Amino acid sequence: MAAAEGPVKGPTPRRVRKYAAKCLGLKSYLRSPGDGRAQARIPAAALLWALLMGALLRRAAFAGIEALVGSRARRALGVSQSFGDDALRYFTERLSPAPTRAALASVLRRAKRNKAFEGCHFVGLALDGTTAGRRRESPCRLCRPYHNAAREVVGYRHHLVLAAVLGADLTLPLDVEPYGPGDSEYAAGQRLLRRVRASVGARFIDDVVVDGEFATAPFLHAATEVGWRVVARLKDNLPDLFQAAQWRFRSQAPHLSFREGFDRVELWDADDFDPWESLGWETVRVIRYRQHHRNGDVVEAYWLTDFPSRHLSSRCLYAMAKSRWQIENQGFNDAKNRYGLEHICDHHPYSLLIVWLLTCLALTLERLYRLRYLHRGTHPARTAIDLLLLFQLSLSAPTLADSS
Repeated sequence: MAAAEGPVKGPTPRRVRKYAAKCLGLKSYLRSPGDGRAQARIPAAALLWALLMGALLRRAAFAGIEALVGSRARRALGVSQSFGDDALRYFTERLSPAPTRAALASVLRRAKRNKAFEGCHFVGLALDGTTAGRRRESPCRLCRPYHNAAREVVGYRHHLVLAAVLGADLTLPLDVEPYGPGDSEYAAGQRLLRRVRASVGARFIDDVVVDGEFATAPFLHAATEVGWRVVARLKDNLPDLFQAAQWRFRSQAPHLSFREGFDRVELWDADDFDPWESLGWETVRVIRYRQHHRNGDVVEAYWLTDFPSRHLSSRCLYAMAKSRWQIENQGFNDAKNRYGLEHICDHHPYSLLIVWLLTCLALTLERLYRLRYLHRGTHPARTAIDLLLLFQLSLSAPTLADSS
């Protein structure tokens, strides 16, 4: 992300904030993030940075952030004053999501201009749905009930669709769209798709990769309307097309075979399948791959797309399809297991959305800082846990007064 080569000082919260403000262009956002409080006594900048550092330090709970800013580490964190978890609840319930979404889009656009995806043939957008945060009672308007085997309501959980940009070694969360009762994953996905198109522009993305739940005519048409081609998992929710592809490919030898690491991959590809009745495409292209692992396991999957074979090779289409696992592994798994996406800090719909968006911003900030800014030169990239340990060590070091 940085143009100049040279030694990089060790990472600290204050240096991360300087990087975010100057290199990523977030100075205005960090100062004025869309605070909706009237007559606020605690600066929005202090609360926002505490929330972002709480995510980077993997202290998801508001009580954990309160403990951080109430400790001797507060100055090293770069937070101007201490406050309680009730201040964080009040702040997040009134913080507009629009500036944070705009900040995320701005960071991604700047990252692409600064060649963060250099060497990557295609920059993709992955969309997928997940659940975050469960409650047994007291549902908010975003809560959707879940049932036991007897169809009895046993609790409530929150559902959202995440959009992440995929390119080179980066998976950068960009936006989320929650959906409550009476809504659906693919309807939320359409809203998210259109908003991402408006925020980053049509030329930013080369392809949209999604799981089979989004392989519906309305979603595919929405992608066509915004100017993006789709690579979607083909499953038995489209029985006619799925069976036609199975029947044809299973009677043919592989069209292409190659090695991927220790695995052997067989690939089938045809672009003349008939679309289902509600899909307004002329034809549908389908690939099938069988990935043979060293231990004897075989992974098979079918994918559909509107990419013409004359514009995109079978091998590139296979790589796009496989990239969907990045949002699963580096999106949901990281966000839930390391950054507390499933933790409910404040069971309020506005607060939930803001915390999810700030988690996305923290992940994107951490990855650009660690894999691009700190990785200048020939040394290997730091791991996420290495960066976390360096942050923690910096909080225990004495902080000198900054006269700048």
